[in-house]
Amino acid sequence: MATSRSLLAAVLLAASWVVPAVAVETIPRLPSGKPDFSGIWQTTSPADYDLEPHAGRRDAPPGAGVVEGGTIPYRPDALAQRKRNFDRRDALDPRLKCWALGVPRNVYYPEPFQIFQRDRDVTLLHQFGHQVRTIYTNGTLHPLDQEQGFFLGDSRGKWEGDTLVVDVNDFIDLTWLDRAGNFHSDKLHVVERWKYLDANTIEYRATLEDPEVYSRPWNITVNLFRNRDKNAQIIEDYCFTLEYEQSYPPKKD
Repeated sequence: MATSRSLLAAVLLAASWVVPAVAVETIPRLPSGKPDFSGIWQTTSPADYDLEPHAGRRDAPPGAGVVEGGTIPYRPDALAQRKRNFDRRDALDPRLKCWALGVPRNVYYPEPFQIFQRDRDVTLLHQFGHQVRTIYTNGTLHPLDQEQGFFLGDSRGKWEGDTLVVDVNDFIDLTWLDRAGNFHSDKLHVVERWKYLDANTIEYRATLEDPEVYSRPWNITVNLFRNRDKNAQIIEDYCFTLEYEQSYPPKKD
């Protein structure tokens, strides 16, 4: 029996020598130790076509949706407005007017955006329209006057462990949440949570509340992937200049 135990122990010890060591992947960090989200990011989610689950249609591929619980909890009157938006989405979507996409839509819009990060702020540069958004992480608060109204709102962030929590308010009501006509009022309040799943994947979660449009707060979650292509860069995409670009240079008589 003692010989059998000795043999088993020898076998287990030998097996431990051949088991490869598993490297623990580390996420990028600033010198301060906070996670560093710097880089070019983009989602593969079809969320911009419709946040809710939907079948394929002429202007959108099918999608499982990114709303927790499946549907957005609209108030009855707001649901009627959403239907009107949907019916005229090919003309009314603010995206077609080249307006800033707003928050959170600009995060899951199917074009890349670049993050530049310092300890005191995080700056997002979006390819579509070159929208620039600053998230202040220096401990400052929202301005007391919240009646100005911004396409991208006012963003103030803080760290909860390795998660960046961003409070966004002071919106205007001129943006949509997707191409299907999901919308909000100027009372929209968004709380974002940015965290690494691994060194090249960010989980983006947002809670939206708007007492004029929704019956309760609701959540969305999408993943963002780092663009590691050799020549990755943000390319000029000012769609409002297309009519000028298409007619330039002027034709010669």
